[in-house]
Amino acid sequence: MTATTVSRWARRYVIVSALFLVFWQSAALVGLPQQTGVLLGIYGFVLHMIFGKAYSLIPSYFNRQLTPDSAPMIQFPLTVVGTSCLIGASLTGGPNWVESVGAILWGAGVAVFLGALLWTIRDNLTGRETATGQSNVDRRPIDRLANGFIPVALLYLLAGSYETVAIYGGLPTLFDGYFPQVAHLLAAGTAALLIFALGFRLLPRFLVASPPRSLVTVVLPAGAFGPVLLASYLYGGRWFQLGAIIETIAVIGYALTYGILFMRSERRRVGFYGVLAGAGSGVLGVLLGVSFAFGQPTSSLVRAHFRLNVLGFLGLTIIGIAYQFYPPAIGTLRGASDRTALVSIATIAGGLLFQVIGFIGQISFVIQVGKLLTFIGALMYAYLLIAVFQTR
Repeated sequence: MTATTVSRWARRYVIVSALFLVFWQSAALVGLPQQTGVLLGIYGFVLHMIFGKAYSLIPSYFNRQLTPDSAPMIQFPLTVVGTSCLIGASLTGGPNWVESVGAILWGAGVAVFLGALLWTIRDNLTGRETATGQSNVDRRPIDRLANGFIPVALLYLLAGSYETVAIYGGLPTLFDGYFPQVAHLLAAGTAALLIFALGFRLLPRFLVASPPRSLVTVVLPAGAFGPVLLASYLYGGRWFQLGAIIETIAVIGYALTYGILFMRSERRRVGFYGVLAGAGSGVLGVLLGVSFAFGQPTSSLVRAHFRLNVLGFLGLTIIGIAYQFYPPAIGTLRGASDRTALVSIATIAGGLLFQVIGFIGQISFVIQVGKLLTFIGALMYAYLLIAVFQTR
């Protein structure tokens, strides 16, 4: 399998991720269970995008070639079908064997993903070899530091996926068998930490600017340590409070770093605004989350926290980076343009803001308006990716 073929499979993961986003927003609009939304949002939308881009980025950042290069093709049906089974079981309330099959398929797919990447970088696990050229020699310290935290994010993926199989398959669990703990392992431990680590390599090059090294050295360790405390002591005790504070430091530090990069850059591409909106949503999300550690969360505030972090921080960041990798303007379908992409970002961000206001004020009409806007924005995002891929 050539690099071109790996890239082709990466696009399949990206388009499936976008479709899961559309299904997630439609599920929210019609009021399907929260569990369904978590599966669609994290397992479907966020992680499939990560799978697709990680196969391309991680080997190159470790100065290696993906081995075995057939891994994306083998994993694809396993995690897509596995996620679909878990979603289907959450909608119907059973039968249990559907959940078990879905969890096993998911676990098998993640095993392929982790096995291929870890085998590829087995002799460079610290990431000291970065493939950073002489023209970017000043970036090597940050590149090496960022590389070192990628295996930590993969460990979180292993733990979260094992816990998924354990919960649905009847195996001994690592934690309490409480699904929100798994969501924190995968969303904060895997997805957010990879956004920090890969982002500190990608974003400075996209923006042609240098991040403050002092902030990078704070964000990465905090982003690595916070999620394990959150997952282990969810909603109780001083350790949970400490985890919430550490994760808040990580996300706010990342947002400051990206804000500085954005201000230092002369480039103003459409995707950069998505990443900026994602960083802002992340700050709101963790501030709301840290309030849970020192107070009593209500169900509506928990929903606002989830959507700010998964649709806002992770989602808008993913959308912004996708627009950078797959520029909407090259699409030949009607309406494919940077302006449409900007509208999609604004629609999702605006709809998210409506929902948060509605959840905090418990105003159902405002929540529904927000959900409709995010659904429209998700459709636009999926359409623009289809337009780009159809052109290619």
